[in-house]
Amino acid sequence: MTSNMLPNFETNGQRKLTKRGRLPLPPMVKIPAGKFIMGTSEESIQHLYLKEEWVMDWFDADLFMSEQPQHELYLPKFEIGKYPVTNEEYHSFIWDTAHRLPKGWVGFSYPEGKENHPVVGVSMADCKKYIEWINAKTNQNYRLPSEAEWERAARWIDGRMYPWGNVFDTWRCNTLESGINNTTPVGIYSTSGDSRDEVADMVGNVWEWTCSKYVAYPYDASDGREQFDRSHKYVVRGGAWYYSRKMARCTAREGIAPDYNSPALGFRLARSLT
Repeated sequence: MTSNMLPNFETNGQRKLTKRGRLPLPPMVKIPAGKFIMGTSEESIQHLYLKEEWVMDWFDADLFMSEQPQHELYLPKFEIGKYPVTNEEYHSFIWDTAHRLPKGWVGFSYPEGKENHPVVGVSMADCKKYIEWINAKTNQNYRLPSEAEWERAARWIDGRMYPWGNVFDTWRCNTLESGINNTTPVGIYSTSGDSRDEVADMVGNVWEWTCSKYVAYPYDASDGREQFDRSHKYVVRGGAWYYSRKMARCTAREGIAPDYNSPALGFRLARSLT
């Protein structure tokens, strides 16, 4: 990506304050109750094969198996963060609690100029501490999304491969192909990179924690995968700035230990609606 073709990095103005005046609240998007298509079908793999040269190697190595079988799933209505939690939002938590700093922060602050970038270098425990803190401050019920909720928000109801459709587009997300080699401010690929529900940054930029164990499909929220177990791996979604387009699909999933952190791993919030 050449310098004159970079996306607009202007502040997108997504934050709002509580009546307390200093707490930045992540904007949320409502996702209606209903059925959606989860996972990758054989037909989807065949479609990818016609567009992407890496697909046959993945198919031969059975790497699509973790995304199969494709199945239809019903979800109650919920809300999900329009963007990943940003450094500025997370900074309020650090300042108020003296919780440990994410890697790369110095002197209780994020790197200069990155206030609107996703916070990275956070483990699942760090995410949960932030959520515990913001719930206490706001009397809300924020949490991490399940991987089913994350996928529904990313791909809508029609089984699309990317938030915008079925063909990868380098200019709609921040992946290795973009050549930026770092995180980007949240929302700079909107609206062309948004999902049908207008959720931003669902693929590329940073991997995102979910609260779901990394176990086989079909997804079943009642089978124990939503119960925390420190010894188990948990699903992260979305791909990231130093991962290729292979992982920037709505169905791509990875499993990592809950105490892991990375300069390409962040999170966004979710909230149940009753």
